[in-house]
Amino acid sequence: MKPLILDGSHAGDHMAEKLKAALHAQLPDAETLILREQRIGNCAGDFFCWVRSPGMCNTDDDNRVIAEKLIQSDLVIYLTPVTFGGVSSALKRAVDHQIQNISPFFTTLGGEIHHQRRYPAYPSTLTIGWMDAPDAQAEAVFRHLAGRSAINMYASPAVCGIVDSTLNVDTQLRGWLDAVRRKESRPVPALPRVDVSSAAAAPVKRAMLLVGSPRTQKSTSASLGGYLMKQLAARGIETEIVQVYTSFNSAERTRLALEKLDAADLVVLAFPLYVDSLPAPVISALERIAAHRASVKVTQNFAAIANCGFPEAHHNDTALAICTQFARQTGMNWLGSLALGGGEGLVHGAPLNEMDGRAIPLKKALDLAAESLADGHPIPGPARDLLARPFIPNWLYRLFGGFGWKQQAKGYGVEKRLRDRPYQKS
Repeated sequence: MKPLILDGSHAGDHMAEKLKAALHAQLPDAETLILREQRIGNCAGDFFCWVRSPGMCNTDDDNRVIAEKLIQSDLVIYLTPVTFGGVSSALKRAVDHQIQNISPFFTTLGGEIHHQRRYPAYPSTLTIGWMDAPDAQAEAVFRHLAGRSAINMYASPAVCGIVDSTLNVDTQLRGWLDAVRRKESRPVPALPRVDVSSAAAAPVKRAMLLVGSPRTQKSTSASLGGYLMKQLAARGIETEIVQVYTSFNSAERTRLALEKLDAADLVVLAFPLYVDSLPAPVISALERIAAHRASVKVTQNFAAIANCGFPEAHHNDTALAICTQFARQTGMNWLGSLALGGGEGLVHGAPLNEMDGRAIPLKKALDLAAESLADGHPIPGPARDLLARPFIPNWLYRLFGGFGWKQQAKGYGVEKRLRDRPYQKS
């Protein structure tokens, strides 16, 4: 067995050090990469790793090294503190780049659309998380995320473990590694049910939109969230839009963003789905907001809008469950969410008011959401159902999607290399 350990812990995390020592005692040949010490830029969301340099990220940094080591390993062990039910921003930054190891073309797995495999074989995975205190909801989201990621990244078996501080770490690791050796993948557990806030509603005076896309103003996230903000503004609510990628990238900008955030009655996060979760810079921003809220108490409502490249909107469910955990752990009133499938193909960053009739149900859903949010009420079910309704049959989405990837690759002269395997074992 050729094991690779990806350490997604933050500096000074004693549990990570304890786990790594125990792992190396049981897996002396394992290689460890401390991700916070690697040179890994944020995934740009440009899909160049599919249509410009197939199978290889356009950014030449340590993400390529990690992608190659991963595909040439037999077992990948992810170490991370459980972060709002998900993984740390340090680990997620590396995970976001793993799409270069799968194909842009679509297939059907378990009755839903996923991307095809690029390589004939993928490593098994062991995802290990730890928490400061037991949290059944966060643990359920974490296990669900590990299972969903295993499906999309063709990891089998895929084992997930949560460290129990009352038990011996070596014994727990031995059990998880034995499960990997026995190929004991378990079904993906269901997400926990989290109800929207039952706090007394009050009219919103100030609303802030956090856009969590690297494409900033030209993103589908900005289109959906921006339309919602306009409807809130039409109701006399003061609105402001903050770009996560440019407003949380320095200490001073983060301080200013947090000041603006504290002044809002309603915060809406709009983001694209990145490997079953939120993009790494968005998780990093949420980590900073949570740290800030540990000492600053603000009564505030929180909602989220997610969009993904799969036609089924339910692919967003895991990421939105992470948003609910963030709201719960920071004391925000959770007012629900909206999810859009096929956002890249349908909206592609265009302002909704400039689109054709296909935008009508999107605008109607956001109108319904704005009406409720303005009064401090949760997003209504009809709005969620309307935005999540597929706009194209799966078979047709697969057909158009495949054609679209080929056309983009043709523009870069690599249409015959879309299935390249640059990291294939020699």
